Amino acid sequence: MIKITKFQKRVFAEVRKVPKGKTTTYKAIAEKLKTSPRAIGQALKKNPYPIKIPCHRVIKSDGSLGGYKGKMNSKIKRRLLREEGADIK
Repeated sequence: MIKITKFQKRVFAEVRKVPKGKTTTYKAIAEKLKTSPRAIGQALKKNPYPIKIPCHRVIKSDGSLGGYKGKMNSKIKRRLLREEGADIK
């Protein structure tokens, strides 16, 4: 059984609001939830449903990809974003 914290649930709820083909940043979500971008990244690293909760749509403030499922600069994240038509570096 997967244990999801209240904080992770709040993060996941925000991420689910990001439309297909769009991105947001760890910082933007952190500001909404009054926490740090690093905390957002750590919560998303434990995302048990990576397509249903589209954490691939969350990128770094400088436009670089950041991590995906615990791996930096994932080819999978880049592919998913491109397939959705997101404008990425």
